[in-house]
This record gives sequence, C-alpha cells and structure tokens, in this order.
Amino acid sequence: MLAQPALDRNALFRLGYTSPAMSLARQDFIRDIIRADLAAGRHSQIRTRFPPEPNGYLHIGHAKSICLNFGIAEEFGGTCNLRYDDTNPAKEEREYIEAIREDVAWLGFRWHALRHASDYFEVFYRAAELLIREGKAYVCDLSQEEMRALRGTLTEPGRDSPYRERSTAENLELFRRMRAGEFPDGSRTLRARIDMRSGNLNLRDPALYRIKHLPHPHTGDAWCIYPMYDFAHALSDAIEGITHSLCTLEFEDHRPLYDWCVDNVRLHERPELLEPLREKGILDRPGRPRQIEFSRLELSHTVLSKRKLLALVREGLVEGWDDPRLPTLRGLRRRGVPPQAIRLFVERIGISKQNSRIDFSVFEGAVREVLDEEAKRRFAVLKPLRLILDNWPEGHEELIRLPNHPKNPAYGERTLAAGRELWIESEDFALSPPKGFHRLSPGAEVRLRGLGIVRCIEARLNPSGGVEAVKGWLDPDSRPGHPGAERKVKGTIHWLSTTHAVPARFRLYDRLFAVPNPDAEERPLAELVSPRSLETREGFVEPLLAAAEPEERFQCERLGYFVADRELHRPDAPVFNRIVALRDAWGGAHGR
Repeated sequence: MLAQPALDRNALFRLGYTSPAMSLARQDFIRDIIRADLAAGRHSQIRTRFPPEPNGYLHIGHAKSICLNFGIAEEFGGTCNLRYDDTNPAKEEREYIEAIREDVAWLGFRWHALRHASDYFEVFYRAAELLIREGKAYVCDLSQEEMRALRGTLTEPGRDSPYRERSTAENLELFRRMRAGEFPDGSRTLRARIDMRSGNLNLRDPALYRIKHLPHPHTGDAWCIYPMYDFAHALSDAIEGITHSLCTLEFEDHRPLYDWCVDNVRLHERPELLEPLREKGILDRPGRPRQIEFSRLELSHTVLSKRKLLALVREGLVEGWDDPRLPTLRGLRRRGVPPQAIRLFVERIGISKQNSRIDFSVFEGAVREVLDEEAKRRFAVLKPLRLILDNWPEGHEELIRLPNHPKNPAYGERTLAAGRELWIESEDFALSPPKGFHRLSPGAEVRLRGLGIVRCIEARLNPSGGVEAVKGWLDPDSRPGHPGAERKVKGTIHWLSTTHAVPARFRLYDRLFAVPNPDAEERPLAELVSPRSLETREGFVEPLLAAAEPEERFQCERLGYFVADRELHRPDAPVFNRIVALRDAWGGAHGR
C-alpha cells in the first residue's frame, strides 16, 4: 500500500503507516542532525527513548515527544525504548506507570524495551562511588536552604560548601552509611565537585543523591537514597546506548551537566560498573548519547502544567483525569479523538527551537480531517421538534436506504425507518425566519434527507406561545426515484422516526478555557473555565447509533463528530460525547 502513488504522505500517516523512506520527506533540524550522523558513520543504528516520570498522566504535550522519539526510530530503522524515569518515590505511583504504558500503546507505538531508571540503581550507586574515589563528588551536610544561600546568582558566583574538602575515605564512609539508612531525610546529600563559580548554575556542585526513607513503586524498600534526575537520566541514556537524547528546551541549560555525568562516569569504558545489569539479563551496549533540545508544545485554551491539571481535578472543575475537556491522553481518548489525529497534529506543527503557542483550531482541524475519512454517518436530534407529515396516513411506515459514508461506497448502506411523525431539530424551524434562513418555516420548503421535499403548512403552538409541533406536506413527486426528485430547494435537514428513535444523552464538549492563554492569567482557574466547555442535552438517535460499541466514532450529520462514551454508554441508555463540531465556532469554518 505504501507504494501506491495515489495515496499522499498525509493520508498514509493518518492511517498509521510509516516507513524509512518517509524520512526523506520530513525536514527539521533534529532529522538533519541524525542524517548527518549516519552519513558520517557515527552510528550504525539510531536509538531513542521516551522517558516519562510516572508522577502523573500523559497529556498532548507528551504526545509530541512520543511521536518524535518513536517516529524517528521508525523512520531511520532504529529502536525506541519506553523508560520510566522513576527516581522520586515521593511522587510516583503504580497507577501512573500502568496508564503511561496504555497511553503509548493507544497512540500506536511499540517500544523496543520497557525499562525503569530504577533498574539501574545499583549501577548509579557504583558510579557515584567511582566519582567519590576520583575526587569528583563529596558528601555535604548543608540543608537545602543553606545550599541555596551559597549557590549564588546569575551575576554572583557561588561559595564552596564547608564540606567540599572532605577526604575520599570520609566521603565513601558517609555515602555508604547514607545507603545503610543511618541518617534522616534531608540531613546529607552527595554533590558533584564541579565549579561553584560557573556561569551555569546547574554546574555549581549539583546534588547527585538525596536521602528519602520512602518505599519505591518498583524497588520497594531496597533503597533509602535516590539519585537526582540529571544524574540518573544521563546515565540511563548511556546505559541503553541511546544515540540521540531528545528533550524540550527547558533542559538546554542542563546539557553541560548531562555531558559532565556521561563523560566523567564513562560507562562505555567501564564494563565492571554494569555487572548488576548483566545479572538481570540487561545486555545493552553503553554509548555516549547526544542531547538535543526542541520546543515544547503550547496549546491555546488549555493548560499542560501538571500542577494546574492537578488543581483542576482537585478543585472539582473537571470530572477526573479522563474528563474529555482535559488535554490528557486519557481525556482525549474518552472524548473520542482518534490517535491518528494526534499523530497528524504533531506532524503538522513540526519540530523547531522556537517556542510558540498553537491555536486549538489547528488540533481540531487534524481531528476533523481524520474523522471525515473514517467516521460513518448517522442521524441524531439534539433539540427535538415534532414534524407531522399530514399527507401520510396514520400508522404509515417505510424503510429508507442511506449511505454509511458519502465518499466511500465500501462502507455500504443502512436502513432507516420513516413514519408519519418525525423528530427534527428545533433550530431547523422558525416561525419568523431571519434573512438567509434556508430551513423550514411557514409556507417554506426544505428537503428531508433521503425522503423528499416537505412544505410547512401549519405550526402548532403551546399555551406559552412556543412551537409544539409542525405539520408538513411531503411532495410525492420529490421522493427518490420519482420525476421531481432532482427539484432544487436551498435547505436539507435530517430527521428521525418518533416511533423508532432511541432516547440518548449528549455531552457537548468545547474548549476548556474561555481565554486563549490561561497560563498568562493571574485569576483563579475557576474564573477562567469556559461556561460553554460542557453542555448536556437529552435527544434521540437512530437505532444503529444506540447499538454502537463504546469508543465507536460517528458523524452525526449536520451536528458534529461524536463517540459512544467508553464508560457510560449502553445500548439501552446511550451516552455520546461530541468530539468536535463540524465547524470552528470560535473562528472560521472547517470541514463540512
């Protein structure tokens, strides 16, 4: 299928196909670096990794990194590991570990190896002792506040710790006692001896280990000292032979420390440090990885900060981590966003060194593009109004054949029952229509999709003056297959038989925040949430739609794209989430 010229690269990508040849068409500075490294013979195989910390749920910002790391591995015939950077047991939970694995698989990626940084704890410890013996690390008794006071600023150099000149023997003894659990939390750290006067604050004797008497979700109670992120991350990449360590721009200032850890431990030259891994059957060939930074994803009308997402959940502003308004992958999945749409969106925004905020409409456009191709069409009525076909007799009923997809005959057809009384959208009728209103009004005609042209002959009002029902006359000559079937009218509306329609609940989701950049606002999050981010309606669907499987997606004609909710939907009590409207109500028109 990849060889068929009629399918362009975007179409293939939306369908989930990738190949090494596709790398020729993708141009960005990271891929240019990789091509140059391969051409120069620096690597025989590209190795990347996606290294989330299991302290929360993944969101669409993580999807950018996932697609980049796994995508590059696929394009260049390499491998990509999924590795949990689980070095802080105070924030990490088994729940997040399982969720991350599920979310990466849902996006359609398969890892070469599943690893934990905690798999390497014994190697990290041996590396730390090596640094102590070489005079490159020391045990420090300063508290965090005292260390911060001596660190200096961007314009003032730092000052040495009074413990910086401890002997090698004393440092080794203290570090081993730290591991044995003899000291309380926060009483001592192991610090790298680099340069307290460096212009890069990250090189001013950073901490490599701290004491935490906490159980770890992967190693249990085996350890009470834990490596700091920068130390563990750099050595994990080296252990796994990662060739290109891709991370976001906030780690650019950390790159000198990353390189310092890799270059001073030199795992690729010291196989004795790796003995604990061989005993576990981990036989990677260590290397010297290269860190490359790219811009993180910033998306309008939402937040990607874990702290703010947690606040939304804890304050009850959303219904949980899988609330369809959240940018978490769990929320997007429950909303009905196809994983192919997320991959298309990430490809579309590209990779650069320049931070910029992407408008939410770009994401919605990718979702519409994928759904327009794959979603079967169905009828639903969200605000029902009764339409009585006056020239059809009581009890009359017939079956109508309609295509499941207007552009793909392979999707086949479906049968829909029609009767004398139908549900139509209340917004498709107006007693006093405004200029340009091309739907039903007194004396006006409109086409009922698949049935023919109906003319409004009467509007029945309730005591309060509202429209209770509408009577119409269906032109028999305009029925499909009759001579007048091609007669032109300006409007076409959908409908449902009142006898066969199934009651359903619709949850209409929109952008979470009313302001484009909630991160820039000083007001509480509760004041920023858009009142139109969720609207619930009770309406009707055709029987086939009620029988949908959870997570099955459809276009409800003229209304938008919907998904059967993965948690609440049942055939006898259907619940549908709107994925995205057919048009961008915030800006211009998109889709059909």
